[in-house]
Amino acid sequence: MVLIIAFTSLVGNVLMILLIYRDLRLHTPMYFLLSQLSLMDAMLVSTTVPKMAADYLTGSRSISPAGCGLQIFFLLTLGGGECFLLAAMSYDRYVAVCHPLRYPTLMSWPLCLRMTSGSWFLGAADGLMQAVTALSFPFCSGREIDHFFCEAPTLVRLACADTSVFQDVMYVCCVLMLLVPSCLILTSYGLILAAVLHMRSTEARKKAFATCSSHLAVVGLFYGAAIFIYMRPKSFVS
Repeated sequence: MVLIIAFTSLVGNVLMILLIYRDLRLHTPMYFLLSQLSLMDAMLVSTTVPKMAADYLTGSRSISPAGCGLQIFFLLTLGGGECFLLAAMSYDRYVAVCHPLRYPTLMSWPLCLRMTSGSWFLGAADGLMQAVTALSFPFCSGREIDHFFCEAPTLVRLACADTSVFQDVMYVCCVLMLLVPSCLILTSYGLILAAVLHMRSTEARKKAFATCSSHLAVVGLFYGAAIFIYMRPKSFVS
């Protein structure tokens, strides 16, 4: 079941990227951002599911320190990058709905490329910092984690050293990487809603809602799950 879902997700995202690349009409900032989101999603699925499936099928339940570090790095790079990319996509929708005549200026290709590269960079910086720090601690004799992939908070609990400072920093980083983009998204969609309510044309309202509804659904699913898991107090995390 997991492999079927992962394969469907992988094929869907790859087809989305190929479609946007092949169709010249889709060579716009909005669809470029969408192709980057599909790329991150495809890579995110490939980071954990193949290893998990292989362990399940072969009975092996081990991973090397290098493999563990790579999982932490890619998970945080892609997960954090998606947070900021979704914020960039909400800004794109805000400009398209609220300032359509100024769209080529306010959402130019250089700005689009800077926002995309910034999303990748911020995610990678967080991933590299947490992966290197988590693996630098000395570990006790027991090296078993109750998880199906390497995750920094779970790995740090095995350390034979005081990790309280790193855990606090890690918690603050998670909160900031979720709250800052989500605040930008809420601001963008608040302005979009205000603009839509002032539209006199029913057709224009329908078009605006149709343009934004799919993005809002992705934001709700992504941020809802992430906030539920990573923004709870440490005492509630099993």
